[in-house]
Amino acid sequence: MASSITTLFATASILSFFALISRAESRDILSLGSSLRVESYQTNILQSSDGTFSSGFYEVYTNAFMFSIWYSKAANKTIVWSANPDRPVHARRSAITLQKDGNMVLKDYDGTVMWQADGNFTDVRHAQLLNTGNLVIKDARGYVIRNPGNWTEGCMAIINTTCDHYDKKSMKFVKLPNTDFWGSDQQHLLSVSFQACRNICISDCTCKGFQYQEGTGSCYPKAHLFSGRTYPTQDVRTIYLKLPIRVNVSGAIIPHSNLFDSVARHLDCDQMNKSIREPFPDVHKTGGGESKWFYFYGFIAAFFVVEVSFISFAWFFVLRRELRPSELWAAEEGYKVMTSNFRRYSYRELVKVTKKFKVELGRGGSGTVYKGVLEDDRQVAVKKLENVRQGKEEFQAELSIIGRINHMNLVRIWGVCSEGSHRLLVSEYVENGSLANILFNDKNNTLLDWKGRFNIALGVAKGLAYLHHECMEWVIHCDVKPENILLDENFEPKITDFGLAKLLNRGGPNQNVSHIRGTLGYIAPEWVSGLPITAKVDVYSYGVVLLELLSGTRVSELVEGSDEVHNMLRKLVRMLSDKLEGDEQSWIDGFVDSKLDRPFNYAQARTLIKLAVSCLEEDRSKRPTMEYVVQTLLVADD
Repeated sequence: MASSITTLFATASILSFFALISRAESRDILSLGSSLRVESYQTNILQSSDGTFSSGFYEVYTNAFMFSIWYSKAANKTIVWSANPDRPVHARRSAITLQKDGNMVLKDYDGTVMWQADGNFTDVRHAQLLNTGNLVIKDARGYVIRNPGNWTEGCMAIINTTCDHYDKKSMKFVKLPNTDFWGSDQQHLLSVSFQACRNICISDCTCKGFQYQEGTGSCYPKAHLFSGRTYPTQDVRTIYLKLPIRVNVSGAIIPHSNLFDSVARHLDCDQMNKSIREPFPDVHKTGGGESKWFYFYGFIAAFFVVEVSFISFAWFFVLRRELRPSELWAAEEGYKVMTSNFRRYSYRELVKVTKKFKVELGRGGSGTVYKGVLEDDRQVAVKKLENVRQGKEEFQAELSIIGRINHMNLVRIWGVCSEGSHRLLVSEYVENGSLANILFNDKNNTLLDWKGRFNIALGVAKGLAYLHHECMEWVIHCDVKPENILLDENFEPKITDFGLAKLLNRGGPNQNVSHIRGTLGYIAPEWVSGLPITAKVDVYSYGVVLLELLSGTRVSELVEGSDEVHNMLRKLVRMLSDKLEGDEQSWIDGFVDSKLDRPFNYAQARTLIKLAVSCLEEDRSKRPTMEYVVQTLLVADD
């Protein structure tokens, strides 16, 4: 054993010497069939030819890595792009590979694909880190994506086609059937011949190509190439890309996109996308000196493989016998748990937990919720996001705030599943279902008494106050409604469904998230008008919930007529405000749910109505904060 340790020290010394040599060699090219392994992340990196950018594995947590591009000269690595920001890979056996079929794949320690470049690649030559910071796969069609981090910036030509030395005789057009690059039209000509359209583009050095529509003779010369899509269509649309004659594109496959697929949009300019790096420098030169180095490196690599194989053999037959299966699982899964604040489940586990999604608890815009039972007999609710594209966005939004939430009036999330196209959330099971089911379902025999309703109003206010004021970052729920308020066995309220939540940095400028969808009848008027969304949208929605708690009826049913919902609410709020100014109290009895036993606490009812009116102010600056609402209710509860 001592000799083995000595050998290992010797091997380590040689490898350290080799690492210094590797570090000294600048490399911007990754050859076909090469892999970069996470174990050598400190020494094996790609670097642009001018030294501005580097690309390799970046350690985000202990034993957790992202494949990234960063500024080389920054004191601390300033990341400009990462392939797997939400799904780190393990510190051992993870690798990114430029496969011989031209695909770029990042795999975790167990072979799971964590990221893969989009597109169908043919005739791939190599991957290269450019001086612009773009990491591209290069083949033959003549265009690359301008910014891999933002596909909306369009494509750019590899070969210089500027007006400085422009010669239209040296240019040609490549035909892309059923294709269009939307926008950036230099002009729109009607009823012109194909040849006339072609001559207009080839005579203009700034024209990148033209779109021509057979039959109508519509001609669209293009100044830029943005938003390109190729798909079967009844309209005979064809794009003709302008390229130098010397560029060979014969045999290139035109990529197609499916308008109805669930994958987020991406730009495919020339079968070129984001890429990789490899563990050892390429050795292509011939000659005595280079050959010696080649054999030296080969000997070191072979020796290292033998040592690793011996250690792995010993681990398998000795250490494996000493560890229980649960400990083995913990050793391999521990780093994944570290990168999140909850457990990750496999899809197969959740199929078993829910008995093949047998018992449905509810259905909403972002997916369906099923009942399940874990191995420790805990009951859980499993939310299955059904719309893959929309579900993924909401899934990421929920993940980004899950670790920051811990409050008795908010549903706890216990785990997640992100496997292939499957996106699921595992949360605590809340026994009595939603407030909406109890208030508005005539078939439900459960009747909330006055004390229960007041407690629900207070609990929901506490939960929202926590989100708005007590989290490390502000959290806006954006969809407060009775369907998203669950009641436990003691009818304590718990707010759920944070799929529409957005985070705003405390003290920073408010982000405009007016594109988020809410639920009609609960959304604030500024939402409809396109103003920036603030926490006051939750205050408005809370005011609507208060009215429904008091009346036991949907607000839309409280006012007769077919006016728009906001107009109905304005009328109702104006009526309640007028009545609050008077001394008469009998109207409160007529407004409160007739199913409630009499008498009830009229002072508390008046407080709730007054709060609802203030929460539903048109001017959001006049609405109270949820902290103020909580304090008011606590005083009324004494």
